[in-house]
Amino acid sequence: MAERYDRAVTIYSPDGHLLQVEYAQEAVRKGSTVVGLRTNNAIVLGVEKKSMGDLQEERFMRKICMLDDHVVMTFAGLTADARILVNRAQVEAQSHRLNFEKPVSVEYITRFIAQLKQNYTQSNGRRPFGLSCLVGGFNEDGSPHLFQTEPSGIFYEWTANTTGRAGQTAREYMEKHADEMLAPTDEITAIKHIVRTLKSASSLSHNQLDVAVLKHKQPLRMIDRQVLADLVKTVHREMEAETRKRTRIGIS
Repeated sequence: MAERYDRAVTIYSPDGHLLQVEYAQEAVRKGSTVVGLRTNNAIVLGVEKKSMGDLQEERFMRKICMLDDHVVMTFAGLTADARILVNRAQVEAQSHRLNFEKPVSVEYITRFIAQLKQNYTQSNGRRPFGLSCLVGGFNEDGSPHLFQTEPSGIFYEWTANTTGRAGQTAREYMEKHADEMLAPTDEITAIKHIVRTLKSASSLSHNQLDVAVLKHKQPLRMIDRQVLADLVKTVHREMEAETRKRTRIGIS
């Protein structure tokens, strides 16, 4: 039955679904896991890296992109689609600076990305963008914001969120530890939350993670591999200790 309604993005199925949009969402669920956290003075993004060939250049595997000096984006889904969205968003950000002589707000550029995605769900001869984006940054007043956009064109603001292959597992962990993640934290604690969230979803080494921190009026900073290695070891020990504690409580 679905074959009759999934040949064009503009056709609804009898139960009210746009099947091409749902297929795009499935592409997101097959993508690498990404995590975002907004603190009082920083945006912290973490991504799961796919395995890279020995002869491959690492800079072409990065999934954390700057849209402007104060806005950063990461994504889960089709990388080729993301390249188009990033280019369009960067041009829009520069055009806004030229026309209005001030930088875009984080909500403005998120709304632009979401509108572009939504346009591709109402036009024949096109397909929806197969990616979900986490967009974080700072407004002119220094306030941090973190948004997520979906293939359908909807967007929401979050304090912390995740998407991708292990997004559901990671989100359950974040919700379970919401009080810790929402409490005022320093930079290293925020990075540790990101690493732990990714580790809760899958067993990753420090070489399979990328973590970036953006602060107001400061350049994006990728966290050093040695720092990530130390944090991964610390998180691993803490998770093992918690597992042993739960086991003892269960036995008693």
